[in-house]
Amino acid sequence: MTAHERLQVVGDQERTERTAGSSTSAANRQKTLPALADLRFRALIGETSWNELPEPVQRRFSKCLAPSESVLYRDNVVATELSFAGRVLAYLTRAIGSPLPLTNGATGPALVCVTEDERLGGQSWTRIYPRPGRLPQAISSAKRFRGPTGLEEYVGFGIGMTLKVTVEEGALIFRSASYFFEVGRWRWRVPEALEPGRMEITHREEGNGTFSFRLDLTHPILGRLVHQLAYFCDD
Repeated sequence: MTAHERLQVVGDQERTERTAGSSTSAANRQKTLPALADLRFRALIGETSWNELPEPVQRRFSKCLAPSESVLYRDNVVATELSFAGRVLAYLTRAIGSPLPLTNGATGPALVCVTEDERLGGQSWTRIYPRPGRLPQAISSAKRFRGPTGLEEYVGFGIGMTLKVTVEEGALIFRSASYFFEVGRWRWRVPEALEPGRMEITHREEGNGTFSFRLDLTHPILGRLVHQLAYFCDD
């Protein structure tokens, strides 16, 4: 989405208010979003769900980043749990850049960097996680605003997953809908029998400028493979 398109937020707000006949929501929305904002996540979940999110969450997911501009989040990982099958899967995925945590039980301070990159089709996310007694692990992926659900997570090497985004009890939930492999313009959906499991990521506001990040990867037969919980601070 270009900067010109993002400027449409003011007009969109006014049209929504006229349709709903609301005169009190205008001030709230003006405090929630600046005139220039990134509307992509808002468009994915719709106005009703967007307004169910706490204001700090709205603010984080509407930051308008210029090309190559970054935002940093400091966090503390309080739990990393991998089952035996999860450790095997994490080891195997090292061949495609290690998109899963590698060390069972790893906790400690971590850092996340989000950068806008139009060549990737969205945002580049780099996560640096602790590994006691070893160098930190860096996990990189791109959130691309495309595909059948409007959002997908691309980890490189032609591999990614489509995501469905919902709001539940004030939390923003990202769930995998399917996995894919692509080469150039060609794309193939990974058969369900070969999928690693259902990925679910929860972003929840915790108050006082902090929010939690929870990741769960659950296989229909092998059960929960990966669980990670971290608490972030706004810089």
